[in-house]
Amino acid sequence: MPPHQDHERRCEQILQAMTAIAVRDGLHSVSMRTVAAAAGVSLRLVQYYFGSKAALMRAGLERLEARGMQRWAARTPADADGPARDVLLALFAEALPVDDERRAFHVLWMAYAVLAMTDAEIPERAFVDGPDRLQAHIAATLEHGVAKGQFRADLDIALESVALLGLLHGLGTAVLVGQQRADTAMAAVAAHLDRLQPDPP
Repeated sequence: MPPHQDHERRCEQILQAMTAIAVRDGLHSVSMRTVAAAAGVSLRLVQYYFGSKAALMRAGLERLEARGMQRWAARTPADADGPARDVLLALFAEALPVDDERRAFHVLWMAYAVLAMTDAEIPERAFVDGPDRLQAHIAATLEHGVAKGQFRADLDIALESVALLGLLHGLGTAVLVGQQRADTAMAAVAAHLDRLQPDPP
């Protein structure tokens, strides 16, 4: 196996172990030593690849985020001029925690948020970067929809991207804890997006 492929395989093995510990026992149980043991590798190898606990946890979040974005891209209509509403619905459908990996992302993301506020070793920026990227994607999709006449011409894209990001996070948590069903959440999103469309002539 080429060295770079072995490096990627080892990193993935370590990050999978870190995610499993964080979801099962909480981020407070994550350490370089516990992750090394769970991954079946040496402590020195984990330290070599990630350097610190903070870097390890940030890499874990970024891995889950990247996988989510890949799945969103796979759900997104291939037609670049297709309905922006469908693109946003695909985002919400992908983001809702309805399987183990997506539940893991939500649990890890919320735990990281709490830890970032109480642990000086954990940078708050890592918690903010992912939502910032997602908000930018939402804004770009809204802008595309406005340009194509699919959303109202007077839509405030900046404010609406904030609102949709908040809706995504809120509904994700509601589904995660069982307060809402995924189909009900998706119906609420569809109704909200319908209100962004221009009035019929």
